[in-house]
Amino acid sequence: MNHEPGLIYVYAATAPAPGLGDSLADLRGVGGAPVTLLAPRTGSPGPAFVVSEVPSGQWGEEGLRARFEDLAWLEDTARAHHEVIQALTEHTVVLPLRLATLYQDNNRALEALSEQRDIFSARLALLAHHVEYGVKVYVATEADTTEAVGAEGRSHGTASTDSASPGKAYLRARRAQHHAREDRYQQARRAADRIAATAAVHATHGVRHPVQTGPLTRGEAGENVVNDAFLVPDEKTEDFRAALEQAGQGLPDVRIEVTGPWAPYSFAMPSAQAADTADRPGP
Repeated sequence: MNHEPGLIYVYAATAPAPGLGDSLADLRGVGGAPVTLLAPRTGSPGPAFVVSEVPSGQWGEEGLRARFEDLAWLEDTARAHHEVIQALTEHTVVLPLRLATLYQDNNRALEALSEQRDIFSARLALLAHHVEYGVKVYVATEADTTEAVGAEGRSHGTASTDSASPGKAYLRARRAQHHAREDRYQQARRAADRIAATAAVHATHGVRHPVQTGPLTRGEAGENVVNDAFLVPDEKTEDFRAALEQAGQGLPDVRIEVTGPWAPYSFAMPSAQAADTADRPGP
C-alpha cells in the first residue's frame, strides 16, 4: 500500500525550551495529525517550527481551494490550529503562524526557518512573558435608542400633545434620534479614550483591527465600533483587566468586551498597524 506523499503544515515558530518535543507527544493538530517539533539539525539554539504532516491530496492548492469554501471544515481546522498554539504557550514563547502555512517537505520548511531565523528570534524575544488581550467596544443600536426615545416621549405625554400636528411630531422624533445617536457615539469615544489611557500604562504594544460588521455581528452586543488588541506583560495582566472593568462606568449605552489571555496572534509579525501604545491615535 503506497503512502500518500505529505505536506508540512506549520503552526508556529517557538523558542527552545527543555522537553518541548516530549510535551507534544500526545498532541493532535489539524485533521487529527500528530504534532512534532522540527528543529535545525545542527543543534542550533535558535527557533524551531511546530508541525504536522498532512496529506497532499487534501492540502494541496486545488484541495484547499475547495475546502476553504466548506465553513464546517474551516471552523474545525481553525480550532485545531488554535488549540495547538494554546497548548504550546504552556511550555514556551510562541510565534503563531497563519492558518494553512504549508511547505513541500521538511527540507523546504527548514530552509524557510533558516532564512527567517533572525526575524523569528527578534519577535520571540519581544513576545516573551507577554500575552494578548482583545478589547472591543459596542454601542447600542439605533433600534434600541429609538425604542428608548419613544418610551421617554410617551412618559412625558408628547404623543398626545402632537397628535394634531404629525409633522411636528415627526421632526421632534427625528431630532431626538439624532441627539441619541450623537450621545451614544460620544460615550463610545470616552470609552475608547479610557481604554487607550489604560493601555498606555499596562500594555507595551497595540493593534487596531477593523471593526466587525454584518448581520451576524449585531444583536444584543450592539454595534462594534472599536476592535483592538494589546500586548500585555504577564505581571500587569490583572491590573489591565481590572482597569478595563472600570472603563465603561457611567456610559450606559456602551459595552466593553475583554477576551484573553491569548497567544499573541496580532503581534506575531511586524505590521504597519502595530505600534507602541504611546504612539497610537484615538478612534
